[in-house]
Amino acid sequence: MRKTFTILGLVAFVTISKAQVVINEIYTGGGSSVATSVYKYDFIELKNIGTTSVTLTNAYLQYASSTGSFTNSHVIPTVTLAPGQAYLVQEGNAGTKGVDLPVTRDLVGNLNLATIVGKVALTSDATAPTSPTGTNVLDFVGYGISANQFEGASYAPAPSNALSISRTSGDTNNNAADFATGTPSPQNSSGATLAVSDVKNVKSLFVKNTLVKNNEIVFGEKVNNVKIYGMSGQLIKAVVFLKTNNVDVADLPKGNYIVTGTVNNQPVSQKIMKD
Repeated sequence: MRKTFTILGLVAFVTISKAQVVINEIYTGGGSSVATSVYKYDFIELKNIGTTSVTLTNAYLQYASSTGSFTNSHVIPTVTLAPGQAYLVQEGNAGTKGVDLPVTRDLVGNLNLATIVGKVALTSDATAPTSPTGTNVLDFVGYGISANQFEGASYAPAPSNALSISRTSGDTNNNAADFATGTPSPQNSSGATLAVSDVKNVKSLFVKNTLVKNNEIVFGEKVNNVKIYGMSGQLIKAVVFLKTNNVDVADLPKGNYIVTGTVNNQPVSQKIMKD
């Protein structure tokens, strides 16, 4: 696929020809009344997977149903993304299940994404794309079995209320090969997925053994959507549904971590140290 970007300022094309801003992750399960929804909102995460900085100006995110035309869109304010930098767009309306996104979104959009099938395009202007290879298309993802347009040989897998779809590595212009389902892990332009300041002082013992010596975190209450973050804010491990009130952390090295989860539909968090 063509990866020609709208550049702010006079920059030679050779400088940015290898830079690529792509749709990196899509979560469609927000805005739902289904108990398995992880977050209240949908989100689309963009990412620069190239080797040089890229400035987008007057770019648009656009959405269509599985077989429909692109009639829903919103502009992305001028933004410069360094190599590896993400950009988080919160979409849709708040649902009755799930929690708020764990990090500050970079932009609030208005796209209500269908949960298991649809099409999302990143375009260089407001013109509705008619195909994945349209002249203004920067990136295109058709997801779910009935999507009638997609990059490459086939559609990306279907997300769900509990799972997002995200890139497995780079961009081969084949939605089926480039995307896989997994635990939603939104990342904003700051590079963090959780700030240390986001840790809440909980009255009850969310984590009973905050000094972990036996390779197992033990929770004091029924909890779901457990995520473990490093102190720099990067997501390290996630478990959507727990069969017991324990999580094995034998694979984590010794050190300090932040554990978050949902208890009685409320987000809670706590710092721990693994010895």
